[in-house]
Amino acid sequence: MIQDAGSKTMDPRSNIIDKRLARIKRIIAVSGGKGGIGKSLTASVLALTLSRLGHRVGLLDLDLSAPSMHVILGIEGVYPKEEKGIVPPEIYGIEFMSIVYFTGDNPSPLRGIDISNAMLELLAVTKWSSLDFLIVDTPPGIGDATMDIIRWMKRAEFLVMATSSKVVLETVKKVIKMLTELNVPIIGVIENMKMGKSSLVKEELKEFDVPFLGEMGFDDKIEDAIGEVDKLLESDFAACIKGIVFSSFK
Repeated sequence: MIQDAGSKTMDPRSNIIDKRLARIKRIIAVSGGKGGIGKSLTASVLALTLSRLGHRVGLLDLDLSAPSMHVILGIEGVYPKEEKGIVPPEIYGIEFMSIVYFTGDNPSPLRGIDISNAMLELLAVTKWSSLDFLIVDTPPGIGDATMDIIRWMKRAEFLVMATSSKVVLETVKKVIKMLTELNVPIIGVIENMKMGKSSLVKEELKEFDVPFLGEMGFDDKIEDAIGEVDKLLESDFAACIKGIVFSSFK
């Protein structure tokens, strides 16, 4: 066994990951510069929407330090099965995998190489079926975890979340620059929690050759829908996601 998980090109698990992902047509990584910008909620509702449209969908929570998709979707009492790997449970028509199946409600204070190793192990053991889409909630920012996703999920296309916060926008620009320099496909940028008529996000991102997919207004009722899938799908937020799916996910 390779002791140094940082030697990712040498680790035999990287070859296993390629096989695990081979039957997935598209891998969509939902990314963003900061936490708290609706990345996990967007990934969850996007997966639900694609599933309701008849696609085979998987949902993977790779935000190892703060996994939240199980809370957003109200997932309780369903667990993976072991069968020459870990088979994700299917709920709401979606195959779902998260670090919470291994840590429970306990915190996972991983740092540095431990994060890479945990992510590598999770990707290597998860046995997905034949899927049209695998939606991945990525850790915020442009650190090692994001680089690991690019390295190990080679066909990943990035959907970048932004808000009108100047702090968020500066980090989003760095995310886009990094992805562009690495020739990683970018589906586009979505502005979330939009308030007022300002076009700041759209204007600030004009310097990049990246599609601006749309704006999602601040939905003050979305919190009441957390944990209840039917309410989530009836929300204004979900209606915006559905419009973006029809226009951008050919």
